Amino acid sequence: MERQDKINYYLDIAETVSQRSTCLRKHYGTVIVNNDEIISSGYSGAPRGRINCCDLGYCTKKKLYPNVHHAGYDACRSVHSEQNAMLSASRERMIGSTLYLVGVKIGRPIIYEEGAKPCLTCQKLIINCGIEKVIVRTSKTQYIVYNVSEWVKEDPILNGELTY
Repeated sequence: MERQDKINYYLDIAETVSQRSTCLRKHYGTVIVNNDEIISSGYSGAPRGRINCCDLGYCTKKKLYPNVHHAGYDACRSVHSEQNAMLSASRERMIGSTLYLVGVKIGRPIIYEEGAKPCLTCQKLIINCGIEKVIVRTSKTQYIVYNVSEWVKEDPILNGELTY
């Protein structure tokens, strides 16, 4: 039996964490690792004490903005998995770390979120937390590696690359 590589090991853990997500459309899970030690994890869901969409039985964003696909995030009840993971770790422990992210569309068979990448708000938080790399699963064994230093250089807001 061949031993699994470390990147897919951590992505598998992030995928397991995503199963706690309360979103009706997509389940996201995050694991932050530094020096080969998991320092934090998070999944997407409503803030503590608030009702989750899975309990409401509908997506508030889709209800308020039925025809909007890449906007209207203020109507979303969920805190992103990356944000929840960052909230649970100290900045000191996150400096130089790697964030592993898995997004799964709801339904069978498992369909990984195509081109899943942290949103601009999460990117800004990741930069400020001192996280060095973000690794996003694209299939059961494949992934994309983002170097956070490139996000600092490629400021899409100043480069006029935002399209909604």
